[in-house]
Amino acid sequence: MSLPASGWLAVIAVAVLAGALSNFGDMRWWRVTASVALMVAVVAGAWWLGRLRVSVAESGGETWLHVDDAKLPMSAVAEVQVLEPVAYSDALGVAQHPLAFAVQRPWINRGLRIVLDDPADPTPYWIVASRRPERLKAALTAARDSAEA
Repeated sequence: MSLPASGWLAVIAVAVLAGALSNFGDMRWWRVTASVALMVAVVAGAWWLGRLRVSVAESGGETWLHVDDAKLPMSAVAEVQVLEPVAYSDALGVAQHPLAFAVQRPWINRGLRIVLDDPADPTPYWIVASRRPERLKAALTAARDSAEA
């Protein structure tokens, strides 16, 4: 879920602008150091927001969907739906179930709804942002089908 190239250009521009404005044209070492620290903080914050990884992997004899630190066993997946931009936006809006698990980033406008079938879990579904939701759906479907077999 990392930032696209245009997002990094905007982050760098904001970092340079913030650093320049915090310096006030005074080139004393402590102001320059504070400006550089501010620029590094802005870039580090943008990297932190885009650090999430979504993957499907096998662990302990079972296949799991990993979304950063969250894990979902494929045995709990009932249905996987690709959400195009309008449906994705609607799914994240006021109609979203209050117990739904959602991982999204504002620069990604598509994703998946993963409907769960686990009586022990009150979460009805997961909404996961993805630049390539069809590919993620294919991986999840294949993993779920192999888990059922």
